[in-house]
Amino acid sequence: MDERTINYYNQVAKIFAANTVKVEFSHIQNRFLDKLKPGAYILDFGCGSGRDTKRFLDAGFAVDATDGSVELCRIASPYTGVPVKQMLFQELDSVETYDGIWACSSILHLPKPELRDVMCRMRDALKSAGIIYTSFKYGTFEGERNGRYFTDFTEETFWEFVKEVPGLELEECWITGDARPGREDEKWLNLMLCKTDVV
Repeated sequence: MDERTINYYNQVAKIFAANTVKVEFSHIQNRFLDKLKPGAYILDFGCGSGRDTKRFLDAGFAVDATDGSVELCRIASPYTGVPVKQMLFQELDSVETYDGIWACSSILHLPKPELRDVMCRMRDALKSAGIIYTSFKYGTFEGERNGRYFTDFTEETFWEFVKEVPGLELEECWITGDARPGREDEKWLNLMLCKTDVV
């Protein structure tokens, strides 16, 4: 994630956390958790306010939480009750550690070459048959928008992209409106991927 994007989140951390922490997201959280065994080990990769980490912990799952913004880490740690590690996506180096990785509206801030590398790192961090949930704004835009870098995808462009990441299989994709009040017309591409034995 580039420095401008991290600086953006550091500058607006309190407002961003306040606007996202109470957003109702259980339908997608449950869709992810239903694919995991009780007590499974989850990485919340780019946890923002800590909303999803707290939900997963409350549901009895083990969770590691990370974010690239030191200011969001400072907000999310007391909210979730667990230490949130300040870490760039490119610094993930775990191997066969997690049953699931939750990357909700987070890795979309990477340009495609970096995103490909990070998705390989995510694959390596998963145990066999582990699950990834991730989401991107729906469209074909790539570049800076509102002070942050974005890579948007459609079903077709993501399918072409993920074919270049061996060992990950696309299980599900679906489109939703933005969960934040007043932004329902903004479309999101939701994706569920599974680690395969072919790398």
